[in-house]
Amino acid sequence: MPGVKTNEVAGTRAVLRHYRMSAYKAREVLDLIRGRDADRAEEILNATPREAARVVHKVLASAVANARNNEQLDPDDLYVSACYADEGTTLKRWRPRARGRATRIRKRTCHITVIVSRLPEDRLERRRARQSAVTTGLRSRRVAASRRGEGGRGDERDALGPEEPTETTVSENELEEIDTASDDTGGVEGDAEGSEIDAELVVDDEDEVDVEESVSSDDGAEAHEDDGAEPQAVIEDEVVEEEPPAPKPRRTRGARKSTTKAVESDDGDAGGAGEEEKG
Repeated sequence: MPGVKTNEVAGTRAVLRHYRMSAYKAREVLDLIRGRDADRAEEILNATPREAARVVHKVLASAVANARNNEQLDPDDLYVSACYADEGTTLKRWRPRARGRATRIRKRTCHITVIVSRLPEDRLERRRARQSAVTTGLRSRRVAASRRGEGGRGDERDALGPEEPTETTVSENELEEIDTASDDTGGVEGDAEGSEIDAELVVDDEDEVDVEESVSSDDGAEAHEDDGAEPQAVIEDEVVEEEPPAPKPRRTRGARKSTTKAVESDDGDAGGAGEEEKG
């Protein structure tokens, strides 16, 4: 007896019809999510870099929403029980080619169907057991880590031992001796400070007397100089100013002509004198 056909699988379905994509391209993506949990199928589709993955993700989300709203099923208990792509209508177009011929262009379409169903009880039990094991393992590791931390701090306290309170007791005789010693040191320090202040005052007075004597001696010397000394003449170095060079006479056109005439006349006189000597 033949089994259940793919299109007759029980469950909640969503169908996308006449999508402009070939059924071959859609089937490559549907093969990735067939039999997977709904959550895992969504993760796979989000990580698949294909146009068909985007479209199939929308169809899967629609099927999960139908199961939640119409069948009141828990989305965490759903899985992809069946998914397939059928060929739709094909659009015929023509392209001109050489020698007056034409080539057919086929624009394919497809119908994408995704069916989700509730997981069987045995798979649900295994899934819940696996999740509980993971959560208990995490909790046990956290508790062990916290206990190790508290145990380490307790071991340090045990190694150090209990803290013993330390108290200092001073007798009355010791207190009296401390008071007398402080009084004696205070008196000595006071005498020393008074003597230092007196010495500073004496030094300041001597400095003032020396300054006054030096000022008076300077005034007397200046007065003596004003009375007997003659004013000294201040000799200033004579500054010899160089005379600027005389401007050169500017030769004009007439001057050049006169000089050329003078030269010619001199040459003529010299020639005449030479002829006379010859004669």
